[in-house]
Amino acid sequence: MGVDYYNILKVNHSATDDDLKKAYKRLAMIWHPDKNPSARRDEAEAKFKRISEAYDVLSDPQKRQIYDLYGEEGLKSGKIPNSSSYEASSSSSRPPHFFHHHRQHPPNAASFRFNPRDAEDIYAEIFGSEAPGGHRTFRDGSFRNAHSSELRKAPAVENPLPCSLEDLCKGVKKKMRLSRNVYDASGKMRVVEEILPIEIKPGWKKGTKLTFPKKGNEEPGIIPADIIFVVEEKPHPLYKRDGNDLLVNQEITLLEALTGKTLDLTTLDGKSLMIPLTDIINPEHEIVVPNEGMPISKEPGKKGNLRLKLNVRYPSKLTAEQKSELKRVLGGVS
Repeated sequence: MGVDYYNILKVNHSATDDDLKKAYKRLAMIWHPDKNPSARRDEAEAKFKRISEAYDVLSDPQKRQIYDLYGEEGLKSGKIPNSSSYEASSSSSRPPHFFHHHRQHPPNAASFRFNPRDAEDIYAEIFGSEAPGGHRTFRDGSFRNAHSSELRKAPAVENPLPCSLEDLCKGVKKKMRLSRNVYDASGKMRVVEEILPIEIKPGWKKGTKLTFPKKGNEEPGIIPADIIFVVEEKPHPLYKRDGNDLLVNQEITLLEALTGKTLDLTTLDGKSLMIPLTDIINPEHEIVVPNEGMPISKEPGKKGNLRLKLNVRYPSKLTAEQKSELKRVLGGVS
């Protein structure tokens, strides 16, 4: 019995030109090869070719009449029987929709030869300005560019991805909820929600981008946009990042600057770090603790430095007695 073009387009046998065009557009938006991932490309190309052939036949009055009377075999072989032999043929050899057209006058076989139209030519004609640029043609079982340009791709959509310094130090897995418009197998648009898994790697920096290709809204004749998440660093109450280094501003008293102190810091990965101050500390003094900064993402196992900037807090006033005592203690110190 051959291919049922009506079933391929999901239309009934009395479908008008407008019905056919709407059905084609719905299905072409789903199965155009450029709108499908590479893993499904072969399937998409085959279905897109069948959809295009069905539309080509049913939208052409002569092809449709011959198909309705003689089926796919008669259409493509060109072996169209004359009127009397056709009437004598068994009903089992006719298309299932034969009864809709049995009173039609059979076309002249000598005047018809089946020439299928190119799938991408049909697509470009139907979508017109919705599919600007060059088109691609189906040759030897695959689609190839007829011009250098292809379907227009929607601009990428960027979204901020706020991360704490702890997240960027230790790494973390997040889940982002995404709502998008897609077309289902019947060609109807619906809103779906997807959960996008995001893995923050230790050492990632502000501005790092994570791309999910073609996860934007589906639109006619347009390749869906890429969804991009851009890392943003949240402010931290203690640490500030400088490249791969971590900066800490630590205030100590004048007494601690002169006599020493042990600083106790909690690192971004949760451990306790003891830093003894044994030397006399001058104002704006900086202590560098190697390998206690941020992980270096491109050099696993390595870290930047922790840089402590020490600010000495002087007393706001001293009594005469305190001054005298300081002179006594520090009088001989140069």
